[in-house]
Formats: sequence, C-alpha cells, structure tokens
Amino acid sequence: MKFDVVGFGALNVDKLYRVNRIARENEESFILSIKESPGGSAANTIVGLARLGAKTGFIGKVANDHEGQLLLDDFRREGVNTDGIVMAREGKSGTVSAFVDNNGDRALYVHPSVNDTLSFEEIHLEYAMQTEFLHLTSVDEKPFQTQKKLIEELPNVKVTLDPGEIYARKGLEKLKPIVKRCSVAMPSEGEVKLLTRKKWEEGAKQLLREGAGIVAVKLGEKGCYVTDGSQSHMVPPYKTKAIDTTGAGDAFCAGFLYGLIKKKDLYECGRLGNYVASKCIAEIGARTGLPREIESK
Repeated sequence: MKFDVVGFGALNVDKLYRVNRIARENEESFILSIKESPGGSAANTIVGLARLGAKTGFIGKVANDHEGQLLLDDFRREGVNTDGIVMAREGKSGTVSAFVDNNGDRALYVHPSVNDTLSFEEIHLEYAMQTEFLHLTSVDEKPFQTQKKLIEELPNVKVTLDPGEIYARKGLEKLKPIVKRCSVAMPSEGEVKLLTRKKWEEGAKQLLREGAGIVAVKLGEKGCYVTDGSQSHMVPPYKTKAIDTTGAGDAFCAGFLYGLIKKKDLYECGRLGNYVASKCIAEIGARTGLPREIESK
C-alpha cells in the first residue's frame, strides 16, 4: 500500500489578517499584519501527518495561477504526493480570507473557485485505491457528489471524515452515505449538534448507530470525547496559550489519524489529537506550529 492517508477536500490559500478585533456589521477595525499561506482543512491535516512521517497524498483541484503554484509547491516541500491533484484549465484557485484577533478568535470568508468544479471523472481511481485511509472534509455540491461516488468505488479503503460546519449544516440525512462508510468521524461539539440536533455525547451515539466505527468529538479547551460504542473516554487537553485557533481541528485530526496508523488504542489516539492541536494553536497560522515529531506522547 503506497499511502497511509490520502486527503480529499478544498485547496485554499489562506490570507491571514491579524486585526485589533473582529469587526461586526457597521463597525471597523484595524489590520495589524498580513500573511499568505497554503490551507484547506484536509490539506492542513495531510501536512500534519506528513510532518509526523506518514506517507500522504491528496485529491483536489487548483488553477494555473500564483495560488495554485503556492499550494503545490508547499505540499512538495512537506513531502505530500501531488499526483492526485487536478490542474484546472481556467478559473482561479481557492482562497480564504481569515481575520484573527489578539484573543485567537477568527472570522473566515471563503472563495472556493475551482475547488467546486472537481468531477468524479477527473479523479484517478488507482491513485485513491493506494491508501489505507481516505480523509474527507467539506467541499461544495459537485465535489460532494464526487466524494460519495468515489467511496462507493473504494470498498477496501477506510474513510475518515472531518465534516466542518459546511457539511454539518447539511444535516445527517444528506451525510448518511459518507457517515455509514466512516471508520472515524471527527466533528466538533458544535458540528455534532448541527448534524444530529443533540448534545455531543448523545450525538456521538447516533453517529455510531448510522455506521461510524469511531467518533471523536473535538471539544476545544475541554479536550475531546472518543467512543467506539464499547468504550468511551473524555481525554483532557494539553495546556497551552492559544495564539491562533486557525486549523486546530485539522491538527487534531492529524494526531488522531497518526495514532490509528500506529495502531494506538482509542484513548491514546485522542491524546495524540489533543497534543498536535495544542502545538498548532501556540503559533500563528494553521500549519506553522504543526510538530515534526511526537516525543513519547
């Protein structure tokens, strides 16, 4: 098997604006600094895994522009295989404008562009078959249909899902084709409530009933809750000062998946997720703080 994990999600360049505060409607605030960096939820998770030594690849779409080149170059620098990424003949690569204040809170504005045009016919099936785990994150309607069709063609690949708010807002009924194939679902506390209309513990049970093998609920400063139906654990967080929470959930997924690759038990996978997330939020940006090794964690 060539890859440990292949990601499939939006590829975006994050334009990070440090601001004195997040402006509400009819308000203004001041930009303190600007930074441009590669992003995308699944992409951040895949980079986190690559830094820890996992064999990784990616399925996505970029345009032939400055942002597309930035995304590809960064993957290659990080050791992520890019053979599964489709180059669009026209259009622009995806971008996200992220406004982050001094407390680490944020507001995001997404411009998906060519991310939303990826069709099933453009995907190399043989590439997707060469992985143990296929990690899915939210995309728009056309690539969402592509994801559903792809996992039907990959019966021997373990599917993992970080739904994000976009997928959570679809509701569980629309996500059932993916959830029923999930080895692991990794929603946040808020996403569980959006998906199931229940609090996270009951919501996690419902996701298990719908077919998920493991549910890991990201609880932010409370750590995480992990369950596979036969065992359940509250896993405490690693204490750290939050500088920027951008990418914290993606980092958690990287740590948790790394634990699965290394055949760790459920509790230890949760600890690894919390550890990688704690490193991420201690630095500005979704990838800056992602660790390159885990010292006896």
